[in-house]
Formats: sequence, C-alpha cells, structure tokens
Amino acid sequence: MRLSRFFLPTLKETPADAKIVSHQLMLRAGMVRQESAGIYSWLPLGFRVLKKVEQIVREEQDRAGAVEMLMPTIQPAELWRESGRYDAYGDEMLRIRDRHDREMLYGPTNEEMLTSIFANFCRSYKEVPKLLYHIQWKFRDETRPRFGVMRGREFLMKDAYSFDLTKEDAIKSYNRMFVAYLNTFARMGLKAFPMKAETGPIGGDLSHEFIILAENGESEVFCHRDLLDLPAPGLDVDFDGDLQEIVNERTALYAATEDVHDEAAFAAVPDDKKVSARGIEVGQVFYFGTKYSEPMKARVTHPDMGEVPVHMGSYGIGVSRIVGGLIEAFNDDAGIIWPRSVAPFDVGILNMRPGDEPTDQACETIYQQLKKAGLDPLYDDTKDRAGAKFSKMDLIGLPDQIIVGPRGLKEGTVEVKDRASGERQDLSPQDAVAEIIKRHQQEII
Repeated sequence: MRLSRFFLPTLKETPADAKIVSHQLMLRAGMVRQESAGIYSWLPLGFRVLKKVEQIVREEQDRAGAVEMLMPTIQPAELWRESGRYDAYGDEMLRIRDRHDREMLYGPTNEEMLTSIFANFCRSYKEVPKLLYHIQWKFRDETRPRFGVMRGREFLMKDAYSFDLTKEDAIKSYNRMFVAYLNTFARMGLKAFPMKAETGPIGGDLSHEFIILAENGESEVFCHRDLLDLPAPGLDVDFDGDLQEIVNERTALYAATEDVHDEAAFAAVPDDKKVSARGIEVGQVFYFGTKYSEPMKARVTHPDMGEVPVHMGSYGIGVSRIVGGLIEAFNDDAGIIWPRSVAPFDVGILNMRPGDEPTDQACETIYQQLKKAGLDPLYDDTKDRAGAKFSKMDLIGLPDQIIVGPRGLKEGTVEVKDRASGERQDLSPQDAVAEIIKRHQQEII
C-alpha cells in the first residue's frame, strides 16, 4: 500500500479526553474515531490490526476443533425469558422493540441463542460433543464507557459454546479452550495467564479469566512469578489427548485480583516469587453445567441414561479489546510497537527524496520485492519532510522500517530500523529485503 493512497488521519496532539495510553495512541495513530460514548469507527489502520487479531483467534479456535458459524446481533427477548436472564441481566442490556411491538435486544452474549439452536437440531448422545463459535459485534450499555476500546459499549467478541453429555466430558471441552487460549495470546506476543474468576451473570461455578500485565491495567493482580515464564503449549499440542496436566500446571500457581483474593493462598507463595502488578482481562472461560440446557430443554437421549440435559460451557475473547491491550503492553514515548504477528503492515518503506529518480526506483524495487515475497509493506511515497515521516512511522508502530535516501544509495546502502529495539543497520537494498523477510518468517508460529 502506498501511503499517498491510504487513509491515515494522524493527530499531533493527544486528545484531552483520552486518559490511558492505548486510547491516546489509537486516536493519534488514526486507528479509530469515536462516534458516541463507547462506540467507535475502526479506520483502515485500526481495522487491519483488528482483522489480524481476529484471524489468530479464528485459527486457534479451528485448530482446537471448534466450528465457526454466525448468529445475529439482534435477539428475541423470549429466548432470554426462557433462560430466566431477561430481567436479571440488568441495565447493560439494550432492550428495543420492532415495528410490530415485539421485544428484542442487542445481544451482549449468545448462550440463549445457541442453546436454542442446539435444542432444535440435536437429540441424540451421538451428536455430542459439539463446540461452536462465532466472531460478532456485541453491545453492553456500560454506565461509564471509558478507556477507548478497552471499555466500550460496542465491541467485537469471539464467543464459543460447548455441549457435552456429562460434566466430565464438559471439563475436557473447558480444558481444550483453556489451552487454545494460551496459544492464542502467545501468538500475539502477549504473556497471558489464567486467574480464577467469578462467573457473574453467565453463571456456573468454574471460570478463569486470562490476564495480561500492563501498567494501566484495570485491577491489581497477584500471582506466582513462575506463571509468567511458562511457555505456550505450542502447535504440536494434542487437543484430542488429556489436557488436564497443562491446565493444572497453570492453575497450581496461584493468581488472583482484588476482587477474587484468597489471602491464604497468596501468603503461601514464597516472597521471592510474589508478583503484584496491574492486569487487563482479555478472555474468560466458563463451565456452567445445565444452567441453560435445563430450562431451555437442550437434551439428548442416551441408551443408559435416558433423556438428559447437556452440560455446557462458554468461552469469550474480547477481539477489539485485545487491540487496546496490545498497545498498553507494547509502546514507548514515540508511539506503538506492534508485534509482527498483529502489525497493520509488515514493514514501512520511507522514501526520503520523492522525485529523485534513483531513490524512487530503489523504493519501488524494494516495495515490489517485498510484495512478491508475500509481505505487506506500507510505502511512504509522500512529500512530507523527513522528520514528519520518521515520527509518523514510529507512531503507527510498524515492526520494521527501510529508509531509502540519495546519500545512502550513493554508498550502495539503505537503512533498516527495528522499531522495538531501535537497532539500525546499513545494508544493500537486496540484503535489506532478505533481512526483513527473514525477520518475518522467524515470527511465524
């Protein structure tokens, strides 16, 4: 993509109403525009990151055996009355009526709808287990939407739902999603760890939040230091095997927040292993048994057990929320520092003398070679001054930059800059392309 054709409305000044780093940088980098309280348009740069995050989530759900579908954002109120949650959910639910005076709602989650779908089509024990998911916009009418996309009213969410014959089988599905989440966040460069959590309006008695550490996190987190150093299970994990050992390894190392704080458990952690920091929730998994299947008659028939309600779980990842979380985790005074796996473009090419034939030709050659190699470069072909080019490229946080100017080309070199480390190298144009390709390949899991 040539920057002269791209839509990138960056800001020099930080908006006064943006209180945390991710909100400030998303506005300054031209990633989003606020349309009303807690509701944002995703501009091209932000949308690219959002789609990268979404795709990683999708790939890890698919790899864990979940099947993608799509449900509507608007749901009939009778489904929620059937489960007993319509009146209990509270003011966060946006309730509406259509022209026929039918009560509807903008879905904050989809337990009811998918339970109804399952109940309509599945009758036999041979049709479980089932693990279904979708990635869809949700709405929760927050009292005080704040912190940009971190606590908005409209948000993109991956929610998955499992259906199993017994509690034992349901825990296996829970563990499957638990492990998939560890891999998902690791692929984004995030250190996410599970923490015992309250189930809230979803219900049930087993839940874990997945927390990333960030200076401006929502709550204080207490955990065992070794929890932060455990590697992700990786691509070779056997999702059809026994995953309980992996789950136990994570949950045995205590983690809690101010809200769910087991003083005795944290006190038992050796002093040199105690970590107290700020954390951001980026996902949560739930097992809630027959909370929805019982009242909504989602049952299957078994030759020995008769007709029984299925055991269920649900599993959410805040896709749009992760974008803010990534920026909170990866930034410096100059702007965002994207991990390569989620960067809006793979590399930025800076033409320091547009209109100079050798410089234009070198930039064009590098641009085409990177595209041919399957990378997605952003070519700054604008006539902005050098300082503005450098500032903009650092602000938007592309992981690598190739800086091309007449002075370097006379010596047969261009400059390659690593955004995260600040390291710079003078390389031939051909070697610069090879170096960027190598860095990109090393990041692929």
